Amino acid sequence: MNYGLPEGVTLTGALAVLLPIALVTLALRWLPFAFVNVLKGNEFFALLGRMMPVGVMVVLVVYTLFGQAKAPGGVWAALIALAFTLGLHAWRRDSGLSILGGTAVYMLLVNLVF
Repeated sequence: MNYGLPEGVTLTGALAVLLPIALVTLALRWLPFAFVNVLKGNEFFALLGRMMPVGVMVVLVVYTLFGQAKAPGGVWAALIALAFTLGLHAWRRDSGLSILGGTAVYMLLVNLVF
């Protein structure tokens, strides 16, 4: 029985690949939580916890804006959506709403305006 696998691929071979991948994935997801108690009270990790979200968002914004030069809508659509996102966040202070609203505005600009 081939279990819907392509010709030449056995169930044993597929499991031999998928099981280690699954174990490594689970271990990598579990590992940070295993060290929470050890790292509590560490000043360096407390600083990272405060600074990383802002740093990651800045990198994402810069990467997005530089990547939009040849994209549909260009940099203008991205800048307008960014301004909308910042305004929405200043008004509501809700990250999820800001991201969703900014994405919606960007998609509207790219697909309907530019």
